[in-house]
Amino acid sequence: MTRPTSSQVPVQLAQKTRDPDAVSSKVDDYYRYRVGELWAAKHPLKGRTPRPGAIRLRTNDYLGIAQHPHIIESEVAALRAGGHGESVSRVWLHHVDDPISRFEERVASLCGAESALLCPSGYAANVGLIQSLSGPGKHVFIDQKAHISLWEGIKSAGANPVPFRHNDVEHLKRQLQAFGSGLIAVDALYSTDGNIAPLVQFADLAERYGCALIVDETHSFGTQGAAGAGLVQDMGLTERVHFRTMGLSKAVASRGGAIVCSTRNSEFLRYESLPSIFSTSVLPHEVAGYNAALDVFRDETWRQTKLASNHAYLRAGLDAIGYNVNASKAQIIALEAGDIRQTVLLRDALESRGVFGAIFFPPATPEKRCLIRLTVNCIVSREELDRVLSVCQEIKDEVGMADWRSTRRKRRENGYLNRNQRVAA
Repeated sequence: MTRPTSSQVPVQLAQKTRDPDAVSSKVDDYYRYRVGELWAAKHPLKGRTPRPGAIRLRTNDYLGIAQHPHIIESEVAALRAGGHGESVSRVWLHHVDDPISRFEERVASLCGAESALLCPSGYAANVGLIQSLSGPGKHVFIDQKAHISLWEGIKSAGANPVPFRHNDVEHLKRQLQAFGSGLIAVDALYSTDGNIAPLVQFADLAERYGCALIVDETHSFGTQGAAGAGLVQDMGLTERVHFRTMGLSKAVASRGGAIVCSTRNSEFLRYESLPSIFSTSVLPHEVAGYNAALDVFRDETWRQTKLASNHAYLRAGLDAIGYNVNASKAQIIALEAGDIRQTVLLRDALESRGVFGAIFFPPATPEKRCLIRLTVNCIVSREELDRVLSVCQEIKDEVGMADWRSTRRKRRENGYLNRNQRVAA
């Protein structure tokens, strides 16, 4: 059987040799349960292909720099000067004046920290950080919506995950009282709905209960704070957050990751983080691109301003139509349709009209809270945003928006706020 080319996926795919039971049982479960039952043989990730003129709100290139001439020219110059470099693990690249070390110093300085460590990816940064710091019998207090790489770090360490409700300071406090100290792991800006963590209150709890605070700045680095330094810097918490991680695949529009921390801890992590030890380092031309991206953050501040303006405009318009976008505080907006079939219906309605977001479903979300994520950028035009709003208005009855659980939550939340306003008056 040939591989299907559309969204339709057979409940089984034939192969020449039979897998052992140790493999086939899990693969069979994927095809029978997920593909056959949950997805009704229609793969959620296999939607339409964007055509010319389509509005793409699924890129993480928030500042619109992927085609920036300064970045491209910097990378090309580095390739011509030194090719791919040594292509070895970061543990061998410890010279004082090499390009990677110089960039690490620049990132640390930008973030108001002592040191930084470049990693193969943001995922590797999170996994390696928690794997290095924690272990069996130790607790990691983690926001329920924290990035999956932080959860995988806990699993890699063999540590005990202690989840707390999303951005719920009081619930975290009760968990700390019940379990004692450990690591606290949160995102600064959440990748599914654009919510921002109450970092000041989390820092207060970390200090009170003797915990180390880890903040993933992947979606806020470059887009928030002075010259893109992130939310920790913007909130004045550089001395109170022990570890910041970031993927360089969002506002930097590249790949790679970094951990920002003290000099003592970065030296420790350099030789203890397994993903960093056993992966090839980022390459010199990529580092040249990172440096050029930081130049753009510094010199073209209009990009941050326009990003915030575009987000505010789209969020306000969607809210007025009736979509529940209450959680969104920055450039990420979630249209939470509910289960996977409702969300595929929404995805298809948007894509058929030339609007492309990103579909999120388990394991990225709970089963009943699947969503389409719209990621705003600074180069989308006001006319394109108006087109998105027009489409969302047009399809809201077609996709049953009024009956979504998220819509009902919005009505309850708005009613609660209105009651409080009347009481205050």
